[in-house]
Amino acid sequence: MSPALPLRKRLGQIERKGGVSLKKVVACIKNNKNFLITSHTNLEGDALGSELAFYNLLKKLGKAATVINEDNLPYGYDFLPQKNKLIKFKDNLKEIKFDCFVVLDCSDLSRTGEVYRLNSEKKTILNIDHHISNQKFGNINWVEPHVSSCSEMIYKLSKALGLALDRDTAILLYTGILADTGSFRYSNVTSFTHKAVSKLLKFKLDIPHIYRSVYENIPFADMKLLTRILLGIKQEAKGRIVWFQVKRDMLRNKKLFFDLSEHVLSFGRAIKDAQVVVLFKENLGV
Repeated sequence: MSPALPLRKRLGQIERKGGVSLKKVVACIKNNKNFLITSHTNLEGDALGSELAFYNLLKKLGKAATVINEDNLPYGYDFLPQKNKLIKFKDNLKEIKFDCFVVLDCSDLSRTGEVYRLNSEKKTILNIDHHISNQKFGNINWVEPHVSSCSEMIYKLSKALGLALDRDTAILLYTGILADTGSFRYSNVTSFTHKAVSKLLKFKLDIPHIYRSVYENIPFADMKLLTRILLGIKQEAKGRIVWFQVKRDMLRNKKLFFDLSEHVLSFGRAIKDAQVVVLFKENLGV
């Protein structure tokens, strides 16, 4: 086995591939001891995979870390390693202590829900994201819009830190990449994405189980609702725009187990000539 490259060379190699803020990210991790990690509301695979994988990397470095989200673990992701590390936000968490507030896969700080209130002391915000709409709200902003997913960015970070992956972290990163690439179908997939995944697959992941859990695990009642949403499909602009709506009366007094958004949008994208697909949701509280 060849010796590991020095940190400076590892960072140089990765930054030449687009990680222009990676040195600052590594320095931030090195210079802080206690981290609070969060992501956006309506959690999905990339948010969960990236934040739990980031948690694992910090623990390997001997750092303290806590993962707090606005929402509970969504249905279909109970197979994830480290899921017991996820904490749902509540008011009595305000006194939690940390040096660095890490926001992953989130284009706007407000999308963390109430979790941002935990940073009342204005600790350093580390913003790691791949969305072109990112508002650069952090003190340190590592934003790469050309990358497939935040999980792919965390894979890059593990290499920059010189940390060996383990099977649990590989499952988390694979799940995140799978979810945010539409099972490797979207234009955000690059050769580097496939190279990263090839490294993760060396841990003999149960790919069919991960896929079924994320995509083929819809309860019957939720499937009936999905049917209602699809029946309301509309087209505009000679078919270039396709849109759906979820009305309040569809959801009121119903306990949804599954976030149907991705399934609805996937059907819309499958329509010939569709260039823009939109899902409108009425707010239950309005």
